[in-house]
Amino acid sequence: MVGEPANFQAWDTDLILATLPRSGTLWLKSLSFATINRTRYPTSSKEHPLLTTSPHDLVPFLEFKHLYGSNSFPDFTKFQSPRVLAVHVPYHSLAESIKNTPNCKIVYLCRNPKDNFISIWQFQNRLKAAKNVNDPEPLPIEEALDLFCHGVSLYGPFWDHLLGYWKESLEKPEKVLFLKYEDMMKDPKPHLKRLAEFSGYPFSLEEENEGVLDEILGLSSFDLLKNLDVNKDGITGFNVQNKIFFRKGEVGDWKNHLTPLMAERVDRLIEEKLHGSGLVFSN
Repeated sequence: MVGEPANFQAWDTDLILATLPRSGTLWLKSLSFATINRTRYPTSSKEHPLLTTSPHDLVPFLEFKHLYGSNSFPDFTKFQSPRVLAVHVPYHSLAESIKNTPNCKIVYLCRNPKDNFISIWQFQNRLKAAKNVNDPEPLPIEEALDLFCHGVSLYGPFWDHLLGYWKESLEKPEKVLFLKYEDMMKDPKPHLKRLAEFSGYPFSLEEENEGVLDEILGLSSFDLLKNLDVNKDGITGFNVQNKIFFRKGEVGDWKNHLTPLMAERVDRLIEEKLHGSGLVFSN
């Protein structure tokens, strides 16, 4: 079931992480949780929550009832401030209190459309197999690409989702921070500093010199998260293993799956949909 709790009220101290599925959600959750809570949970601690708990549990989604065992939303009013919460919904579907609470901030992370498509396609097939649905046959990539290009998705067209947050980040840069997965992977430390400053928890020079940024990046690294027991063997609220959320996390993996004609089709669509927006992706 998708849809935020009707009575959700944002706080001025909230940080909302917005992503499409398979665009670096776990990484963003880990980085944000470790950064904002570094006083409460020192990044050098061997008992840090990220070492024992899935990022999906530390930074819960606002819109999925079935992720929680009781099939009802947690009581978000009992969460300790600052709250870090996550959504997959487009900007126009966000709770009005998130948009209108002045100091509630939104961080949006997106991914190259071709890599995002491949990751979603493979995730859906793995989820289908894990859930033992009546039709366990994987969805062929040709059919999946056709659906993607026609905007058929749980959260609406990829482009609309992307541009909704992009335009808000241009109009309200103090409210919405727009990040790209590829840029963060290429040079993570400056982007982590941007995330911390935007969130209101900038790193001190002393912290930088003591290696706190490196510790956070280490705690949030794909290899570490993937190999933790909780992420290899743990079970989600909808009864599939946490390991289903981990694949490669690589940039450019689409080249191993898309034919030249498929890639060209997506490239044409990217050019058409993003034309004039100022938003560009590199291959």
